[in-house]
This record gives sequence, C-alpha cells and structure tokens, in this order.
Amino acid sequence: MSGDTAIATVCLSGTLEDKLAAAAAAGFHGVEIFENDLIASRRSPSEIRRLCADLGLTIDLYQPFRDFEAVPPELLRSNLRRARRKFDLMTELGADTVLVCSSVSPDAVDDDDLAAAQLRELAELAGERGIRVAYEALAWGRFVNTYEHAWRIVRRADHPALGVCLDSFHILSRRGDPRTIRTIPGEKIFFLQLADAPLLDMDVLHWSRHHRLFPGQGSFDLTAFTGHVLAAGYRGPLSLEVFNDVFRQADPRPAAVDAMRSLVALRESVGALEVPEAPRLLGPAFAELAVPGAVLADLGFAHVGTHRSKPVQLWQQGSARLLVNEAAADGTIGALGLISANPAGSARRAETLLAPVLPREHGPGEADLSAIAAPDGTEIFFCGDDEWLKDFVPTGTAPAGTGITGIDHIALTQPFDHFDEATLFYRSVLGLRPEPVSEFAAPFGLVRSRAVGDQDVRLTLDSALVRRGEWAPGVPSPQHIAFACDDAIAVARAMREGGAPVLEIPGNYYDDLEARFDLPFAARLRENSVLYDRDEHGEFLHFCTELAGSRVFFEVVQRIGGYRGYGVVNTPVYMTAHRERRLSLAQATSAAEADR
Repeated sequence: MSGDTAIATVCLSGTLEDKLAAAAAAGFHGVEIFENDLIASRRSPSEIRRLCADLGLTIDLYQPFRDFEAVPPELLRSNLRRARRKFDLMTELGADTVLVCSSVSPDAVDDDDLAAAQLRELAELAGERGIRVAYEALAWGRFVNTYEHAWRIVRRADHPALGVCLDSFHILSRRGDPRTIRTIPGEKIFFLQLADAPLLDMDVLHWSRHHRLFPGQGSFDLTAFTGHVLAAGYRGPLSLEVFNDVFRQADPRPAAVDAMRSLVALRESVGALEVPEAPRLLGPAFAELAVPGAVLADLGFAHVGTHRSKPVQLWQQGSARLLVNEAAADGTIGALGLISANPAGSARRAETLLAPVLPREHGPGEADLSAIAAPDGTEIFFCGDDEWLKDFVPTGTAPAGTGITGIDHIALTQPFDHFDEATLFYRSVLGLRPEPVSEFAAPFGLVRSRAVGDQDVRLTLDSALVRRGEWAPGVPSPQHIAFACDDAIAVARAMREGGAPVLEIPGNYYDDLEARFDLPFAARLRENSVLYDRDEHGEFLHFCTELAGSRVFFEVVQRIGGYRGYGVVNTPVYMTAHRERRLSLAQATSAAEADR
C-alpha cells in the first residue's frame, strides 16, 4: 500500500476549483477528476493540471468512460473515436488512468469474448499514450455487474494496460463476497474506490447516487473489504468516491476534512497507520450549559462551587455535575467533560484524527484541560480525575436532593448536514460505539436519531430531516440532559413538590399504555407524568421537565434490568407536550400584555 489518499471531486460541493482547494487543504495527496466537473470549468485541462500541481495534488484517475464494450462494429468505431478524444484530454490533464464502467447500453450484448476483444483494443489505444484502463463492474451493469465477472473479462483480454477498478459500494451493495479479491494479482488492480452506506432496501442505482457515505459512517465492513484488497497486493491510493445529496450541498472544506478523517480511521483499522489508541472513557465529568440556577435548584441540585476566574458556577446532585456558564447564550449545552483513562492520549488521538483543538486560557493553579470541538461546535474536555474541581471555590455541601444519582446520557441536536459527520467523529475520535439509526415521525416531520457510546458514556445525536420556512418545531434544535435515578416515580413526585416544572403528559398516552401493558404501577405513572418503555432486556421509566430557556430541557430516567434504549417511542409524545406548553405560555404572556 502506497499510503497515498485520494478523493473524487464528485464527493464535494462547489466548482472544480473549490473542490481541489478543499481536498488539498484537508491533506489529500490526489484526486479523481469527475468528467462533469471538468466540463463545467472555465479552465483548460492544462490549467487544471497546473492548479493541481500548485496545490500539491496528483490526478490519479479520470472518470467515467461509459458504455464501451460488447457493442456492434459501427458503434465500436464511434466509441473508439470518443476514446481518442478523451485520451488526448487526459494527456493534457496529466491523468494516466481512466475508469471504464461496465456497459448499461441497450446496444450491448451478453458476450464476454466480444467484450474482452473490444476492451483489449481500447487498452492498446490507451497504452500507446501511456494510459491505463481500469474496468469497473457497476452494480447495475446490464451484463457485467460483479467484480468477479469484470476480472474474468480483463483476464481474457490479457493486455498490460487493462486492469480492474474495485469499488466497495458496487461489491458490498450486492452482498458480494470480497474474499475472492485476494485471488486477483495486485498489479492488475489498477484502482480502488471506497464508499460506505447505510443498509437500505431500495433500487441499487438510486441507493448509489444518493446515499453513499464516507467510511465509518455507514454499515459496510470496509475494514475487511480493504484488508482483502491490500492482501491481494494493491499498492495504489485509497480513494473515496461518494455520491451523497447532503455532501454535495455542504461547505466542501469541512466535508473534505471529514472525508480525510474517515480514511485515517480506516487505515488505522487495517493496520496501515499507527494512531494513538482511544483511551477508555469512564463517564461524564460534567456538562456545561446556560440556564438559571433557580431551575437547577428546583430539580434538587445545589450550588456547591464558583470558578476562581470565570463566570461559571458548579451545581451538583449525586455524581451529576453541571456547570452554569453565565456568559453563554441562553439555553445551550456548550461543553461536555468526559473522564478519560488517559486524557493526554485522548487529546493526541483527537488531533491525529483532525479534530479541531481549542485554545485554552487558565489561571495560575487551574487545571490545564485539553479541549476539542465536535462538528456541531460543542466543546469536549478530557478529564483525568477530579483535579478540575480545584478550579472551583466551595460554596457549601450538596443537600440530599430529589433522587438523581448521575448523568445517564446527553442528547445533542445535529445540523442535518453534519449528522453523519458527527457519527464518524464520535466513533473514530472518541472510540464510542454507534447504535443503528432510528427514525420516528415527530409532530413536525421525520426525526433521525442515533446513539453512540456504552454504559459509561452515552450520547444521542438527533436531526430533523427537513426544516424549512416559518412552520418549524416549537423547540428549535432541542438539547437535553438525562439524569439517572433509582425510582423515577419517586423523583417525579419529589420534584413536583419542590416546584420543578415537570412536563404534563396527556391522558390518551396512558389509556394506550394500559391497553398495551398490564402494569401494576400504571396509575402512578399517569399521576406523575412518567413515560414507560420496555425491550427484551428490561424496562425504562422516564419523564421530562419543561424547557429551561429556549431549547434545553431535562429528563430523568430509570433503567430496570438491562434496558439499553432511550425511550425513542415516547419522543413524539413529549415533543408535542413541549409544543403545547410553549403555546400556552405564549398565549398567557400575550393576554397579560393586552391587559396592561
């Protein structure tokens, strides 16, 4: 393996020049020039060649050349004429490998001997110009749609300028067995294209054109796939070819960084790159947010410390610690502190995987914590122990509280454009395990949710698939912190008695719950607005508060047995309740103002 990395320009948004600049800035060695990008550019091929050289990029592939092989003689003549023009262009461009896709033309015939003979003729023409032909089996190719079939034709053609291109999507989307790749001589694997994808039951062409992802963002086993290719002796670049509607609209610069991060993680997984191992994360140290301290007091938290040099208060109940940043924007979770078995190692890994390292200012004697930025801007701090608590001047001892024992999980809403990027970030940078994506119909459209983590650190990433215009969710980009407890019903009762604004759940929910389950405590759930779920491992009781500010609320959860989920089935219920409560408060405010 050469260690070089490349990216197809089709992966990124913008003009060809935008894409090349983003690829170079992200550290890619080379690019695949997608023909449509070149056609739309005002620069000539020689000018693009010089631009790539100035940016430090090689042009590793020109693509695609379509519908060439197994055609009648008159069409072959036309195809060869087309090839000569493209080879002239490639010479000017400085590209020495062309991707030829297996034919989908209605004029093609099912004849391997004819396909091999015509591809040999094309390779002869290419070889005279120092160009190689990489033949790729499209998953929807008319007759050739597996890499095994493409290799049989290439082997039959037997020309030094003809080899195969292996594309992980075309192979894995058809549930192909990549182990046979090891039987292909490495020198005949001319190019490797990598893409991940979610497992979807749809037409493979539509799947390919709209839903590919960077490695580590989907469900394909690209570690095993790439391992087979490298074991065959492939020595070319690892190149990304991802067609994705979101990526092709997003800013190409962070998208290119995300793409490079995916290749760093992939190279690590196949043993081709040494990356500092992800130290184990032992739990949340704190969450920093901007809410009034009185809200936390109603939940049973106590103000136990004030930062020595910053306008930050420490509130605590059980092992749950919250930092109230009085200078931050209203209602945001701005930072998370995670306890790491090796904070310095966590920071080194994050930097290696291109996570933005945040500059930190700290006073004399204050903890020097490493911090990085997540894709949504949330700051992540790595804490080794309780040393950071010395930054706070104690203000008192925490009272008994209402029964909260710690932080169970933290839910962060992701911009839709960064949902997959966030998954890769937490998986690769922090070593958190992603759960399958779930989608549910919320009151204002479809919401996608994905949990990452384990029993020590749990995060949920949520994103609304479509949000346009004035008619939007009543809680914009909601975030919440879920606290753990041993008795959710008792905690809900205690919070109500303490004046906490527990969110009221409608009676229809409990009517349905009692129809589905024979629960001896159903009446107490109803009385205290506690929600219920169960899975094959255990049960889950949870309730929510009203909003504390514009977008943050709190949840209290009780896990019984080995319940692993997050009560997603109940999310639309409390989302609707939040919306109704906000409307009620807004109407009351308007009425009060009208009476003045």
